[in-house]
Order: sequence, then C-alpha cells, then structure tokens
Amino acid sequence: AKRALIELRLKKKGFVVSGEQRIPKRQKHSPVPLSFAQQRLWFLNQLGTSSAYNLPLSIRLKGLPNIKALEESLNEIIQRHEALRTTFRSAGGRPVQIIAENISFKMPLIDLSGQPKAERGVAAERLIRDEATRRFDLAKGPLFSAVLVRLSEEEHILLLTMHHIVSDGWSMGVFTSELAALYKAYCNGEAPPLPELPIQYADFAHWQREWLQGEVLENQLSYWREQLEGVPVLQLPTDHLRPAVQTYRGASQSLLLSATLTEALNALSQAEGVTLFMTLLAAFNTLLYRHTGQEDIVVGSPIANRNRVEIEGLIGFFLNSLTMRTDLSGNPTFRELIRRVQGVALGAYEHQDLPFEKLLEELNPERDMSHTPLFQVMFNMINVRDIAIELHNLSVERVSSVE
Repeated sequence: AKRALIELRLKKKGFVVSGEQRIPKRQKHSPVPLSFAQQRLWFLNQLGTSSAYNLPLSIRLKGLPNIKALEESLNEIIQRHEALRTTFRSAGGRPVQIIAENISFKMPLIDLSGQPKAERGVAAERLIRDEATRRFDLAKGPLFSAVLVRLSEEEHILLLTMHHIVSDGWSMGVFTSELAALYKAYCNGEAPPLPELPIQYADFAHWQREWLQGEVLENQLSYWREQLEGVPVLQLPTDHLRPAVQTYRGASQSLLLSATLTEALNALSQAEGVTLFMTLLAAFNTLLYRHTGQEDIVVGSPIANRNRVEIEGLIGFFLNSLTMRTDLSGNPTFRELIRRVQGVALGAYEHQDLPFEKLLEELNPERDMSHTPLFQVMFNMINVRDIAIELHNLSVERVSSVE
C-alpha cells in the first residue's frame, strides 16, 4: 500500500516510476551480449590474463562441518545464478555470454591435518594466496572456485574466489547470505528456502543494451560531456617517476579515526545537510589540493548501481564508477567546499546509469598507458559492516587476506 501511494505521488509530479520499467526476461534462444562493465573486463583480459580482478573470500570454520550439505549449498547457488555458470567467447568478432544449463560442482578437500602445526600454517597461507591469485580462463570457466582446507577435524578454511566479470562486492554479500540459508536447510534435511529469482544477470545485460540508447543515452551523455570537458591529469608528487606502463604494484596504509573525530564529522555533516561521504570527499579533495596545488580535482568513486528492486538479489557485475570533478578555485572555506562537493555528488548520482565503459567510449579521451583515463585516484566509503557470515552450528570468521 505504501509503495502504491508513493508511486501515485511520483506520477503526479511527473516522475517515471521504476515499477513501470521492470527489466523483462530475455528470449532464451537469442545470443546474450555482455553488459558494458563486463565488456571492459573482457577487453582487459584480452590484453593479458591477470588475477587483479579476482574477488577472494577466505572463511575459517570451527566445529564439525557438514561437507555434503556445504557442497549441495554451493551447487544450489550456482544453479540459482546464471552468472556463475557463464563463460565468455567471441562470436563474429563480438564477445557473448555462454550460459551452461547445469554445472555439477565438486568441492576439492585439501587435508593438511597430518602436517606439523607450523608447517600446516605455512601451507594454508600458501593455499590462500594461490586461490586468491588463480588465473581464470574466461572462455572455458568456471569463473567461480571453492576449496575446503582441513587444518584439523574441527577447523577448516573455505576458500571462495570469483572473477569480477561475474560478481562484485554486493554479490559477495548475496552469496554468503544464500550460503547460510541453504546450508542450514540441507543440514536439517529441508527443501531449499530461497524464492525464485525474478530475472538473471543476462536479462539485465540484454535490457541495458536495449535501454541505454537514443534519448536516454543522450540525456546522460550531455551531462557528462559538460562535466568532464578538458579534464586534467592529477599530478601527484611521487618519489619516483611515473612508469610508462602501469605496473599495479602497490601497498596499503591504514589510519584509524577516533570516535571523537567521527562524531564531529557526523555533526558537521548534519549541520550542513550533507552525507558523511560528501564531507569526507571534501576533506580528501583538500588533501589532494595540498599535495598537487591543482584547483581542478577529479576523483573516481565506485557505486553499487543496484537501483532497481529486481537486481538487488542477483550475483553479477553491476558496480559502476562515477567521476567526481570538484572546483577548488577562489580559496573556498571548508563549508563552501562541502556544498560544492554536494552539488557534484548529487549530479553524478542523478546520472549514474551511464556505465563508465560507455562514457569512455563516447568521450574517447586521449589514452596513456602510464595512467588511467579521466581520474587517477579513487575515493570509496563502504557504509555497511563487513560481510556477515553465519553457518549452522559452526563458528565462522573471515581470514585476513594475504598480501
């Protein structure tokens, strides 16, 4: 009733109600194109196979796992989500999705329990690293891997890896939620409790290609053309010259904000009528300005791109990248900068349906192998807790990734 009332009010104000634009199921006999995001990863893969686009997840299980129920659960998830049964091949010079009707998945069990404890830990670390960096063949698949490592009778590590072309961070949350529900059901001898999915990822990819053209495409493009005209390269003062070709070698640095500072940031955000993300992005822009002296700062930011109810529960690659360009000229106060960032962010959100890949195709910026086009730094705020993992009668915790 509430949804109907909201939709009625939106119609009266001239808004298009999303319920009127439901993504339809595709005709199964027709070839399935790649989504724009998938096409970019497929193209990058043609330049050279890499593990840079792997999504690994390592889970420590304490207790006596029901291995049969675990394997049944994984098979049910693979059967539910076409993305996990998909490979990518070239047909007539164009990549297409090839979706297998069925895949019988057998989960390997690697037993380290007979090794001395010190050697066992080293071997487990090596397996975690090997699985996280495994090379997937997009044409042959599968693009999903699950390996169970036994450390002792009551301690195991489940190693899950998906290629980004069929998954994203949100998808990992969908995966673990379904795994928990299915594992409990199979342990208790119950039928799978999950409802049928309304559509599949391939339906989205087919719809996206049909929908994003004509007036819809032009309305999106006109905004981004104006926003990104003459976009500069961010000249960070690094201690080494930028290599001619990106190496992707790097490291991580952590910084913990105090509770007092976090409370103050939240209070400032509320007082200015903006989100915490906008306040933090303004601070990040200030930092970049301090180190570069540039008043025209361009930052990339990922967005889940799950703005339709029928795709919320799907495993697939929906993630999009938005380009946030902020003008820092005129020595604005920080409050003024926050308001500038707010305008930039709201405009980007309003035009988030244009895939970054399509934006690059249309703008066709001059390419340089030494840096990424449009933006060279990214800012992300993950506003949800770490992926919650629960499995029936087991103590579960995530294993820190191996650098």
